[in-house]
Formats: sequence, C-alpha cells, structure tokens
Amino acid sequence: MSGARHLVVEADGGSRGNPGPAGFGALVRDAASGRVLAERAAFLGTTTNNVAEYSGLVAGLRAAAEVDPDARVTVRMDSRLVVEQMSGRWQIKHDDMRRLAAEAAAVLPADRVTYEWVPRAQNAAADALANEAMDTAGTVARDYPDGPADDVPAEPAEQVASDAPDEATDGDAFDTPSRPSGVAVRFDDAPALTVVLVRHGQTPLTVAGAFSGSSVPGPSLTPRGRTQAAQAADLVFRIGRQAWPDVPRPTAIVSSPMVRAQETARAISRRLGVAVTTDERFAEVHFGEWEGLTAAEIDDAWPGRRHAWYTTGTTAAPGGESAADVGARVWQGLQDLVATLLPSAGPAGRTVVVVGHAVQVRAAIGTAVGAPPAQWSRVRVPPASVSILRLWADGTSELTAQGVPTDL
Repeated sequence: MSGARHLVVEADGGSRGNPGPAGFGALVRDAASGRVLAERAAFLGTTTNNVAEYSGLVAGLRAAAEVDPDARVTVRMDSRLVVEQMSGRWQIKHDDMRRLAAEAAAVLPADRVTYEWVPRAQNAAADALANEAMDTAGTVARDYPDGPADDVPAEPAEQVASDAPDEATDGDAFDTPSRPSGVAVRFDDAPALTVVLVRHGQTPLTVAGAFSGSSVPGPSLTPRGRTQAAQAADLVFRIGRQAWPDVPRPTAIVSSPMVRAQETARAISRRLGVAVTTDERFAEVHFGEWEGLTAAEIDDAWPGRRHAWYTTGTTAAPGGESAADVGARVWQGLQDLVATLLPSAGPAGRTVVVVGHAVQVRAAIGTAVGAPPAQWSRVRVPPASVSILRLWADGTSELTAQGVPTDL
C-alpha cells in the first residue's frame, strides 16, 4: 500500500434549478506531478445538485480505477455533504444518494480512498467540466496517455545538442552554445520567451463562415470545438516533453477575454494545472459592422472593402480595426510578457501559452517575422491550431513551428 501510486480525483456536479437540468464533471490527476490523466462529464437530464455531485464522484472513481486499479486515491470535492457522508460521519437518508454512495464505495477498497473538502474556488476544473456537460447536453470521456516520456525532465534548449550543424564552420571558430537543428542563429546564450499561440476551437460562426470578432463576447464553442480544445490542450501539455522537447514546458497561460478563447484556455488550464489570466490585447480583431455577417453579405453591402481589408492589412472594417491595428496591440502585449516573464526565467527561458484567435495569431506571427500586414492573411490558422514563437529581450524573434492536434 505504501508504494502504491497516488491519484487525486476532483469531482463536482450541478443542477440549474435543483431539481433542474443537471450534469457532473470529474478529472483524475497524478498526485506527484499534477498531470491530468482523465476527464469525465455527462448531462444527467433533470435531477438534483446532490445526485449530480454523487454522479461526478462515481465517474471520477471509475476513471481512477481505469488509470490504476491499485492506486491510492484522494477525492477532493466542494460538497461538504458528499465528503462527510462518504467518510462515514453523516448519515445518508435519501434513496438516490444511498444508491450512488454504494456505487462509489464499490469501485475501490475503502482503505485506499480518502475524502477531502475543498473550497469551490479550488474545484474549478471539475466545475468547468460539469458546466460543459450542462451547456452541451453531452458527455466527455477523455484519457491522456501517461507514457514514460512524460516522466523524463525536458532538457533546456541550450543543452540539447544539434544533430547537424546549421551552417558550416571551421572547427571551433565560433564559441556558441549548442542548439537544436534549424533554430535561428544567435551568438550568445540569452534566454528566450517561448510563446505558444493557440487558436480557439470551432464555434457556430466558424461553421457558418461568418465573421466573428471582438464586438460581442460570444459565441461559445460547439461540442466539436470543445473536443478540439481538449486535443489542443493535450498537444500543449506535450510541449517540452515529446513535442518540441528543446523548449521549456509551459508555466503560464494568458487568454483573450472572448468566451470561445476562455473556454479553450480552461481546457488547457485543466491539462497543465496552471491558472489562466486575461489580456484584452489578445482579443480578436474588432469587425465593427461586419460582426456576424458572411463574406457574401459583406461584399453585397461594402463592395471591394473586404478584399482591401485582406490584401492591404491597413484597411479597417467599418467601425472596426485593420489587421495592422491588431498587430500593434498584440505585439505590445507580447513585449510586456517578455519584460514580465523573462527576468525570472532560467538559462533555458520560459514558455507561456497565449490563447486567442485567427487574426490575432496571424498578427503575432507576421510581426515576429517582419512580414508586412498585407501578407498576414496568407498564414493559415485552423481552429485549435498551435503556433510557436520565440522572443528575446533584445527584440529579435523567430517562428519555431506550427502544428494541429491529431484527429481534427
């Protein structure tokens, strides 16, 4: 028992009306690393808060048993009722809860499960999953493989040897730090801020081909968009591990204030165990009068204006912004991240995830590589895609890579 793996189950449930439309959420973490290993959520139809809470507990314990049936499990919930009843200190009076408590108790031996009450703020990940289930009236069953590569610390970029020289040199003519193949040439060991740019997942307006900017907070992600967000979160989690192992693992998340970006950022937050902060400078372009319209509708009302918006990069949408306007505020936001995060970074630098939108990502990439705004629309940014920049304090930068999660 003392050598058993330690898992943490975070579970929650809610009912909008009590009784009312209800759902639960649960996730399993590795206690030592904080890694999320599994997520579960489901819509329950009309029922009570207590039934939803217990349903989340059962789902979380079953997921933990699937991860490791011999593990020692700590359950953390913000329901004092469930924690006290499952700990044997309070009686269970209602039949539905008695049934669910029996189901929970049967999943794992009682001597391997302990219960802890936590404040609601500390149970935000499970709460977000429960709300996802209630919002979509759907289910979530996500498992994240826990291979041995995750347990090997990623080496700093400056210590990863190149498998081939970037350019021919005469022996040791240049005394430069070893670096991975293909990176930008530098002749110092200054740390870089790695910026992982993530576009939000699919929304109803993505499907409709309508212009969706920052004029209004919404829309939310579609069920497919939530799946994409979870897949993007898994890809981001692997940065500094199996994916792009030469950069530091992400330790900060900054998001656009738009609902779709916040929902995507929360999926990444759950996967990394890192809190999300918000910066309005990473919001999508303000489309003004074009908000919610299709390309055909815009062209009918403003002939030639949409073409100019894309091809010049400096033409503003009516009552809105140009791509260049977006680039100015996005770049300032990135420079502030460099100034804030790099001074406390080690020799390998630091990695921050910035969750946002198509035009915002294009503007960041275009500015970083010195391309004029007229060229930015040529950068393809699919939903839930990941783009990586590296920025240095001296103002230099590079585009490291772009990727799309699998199965999109």
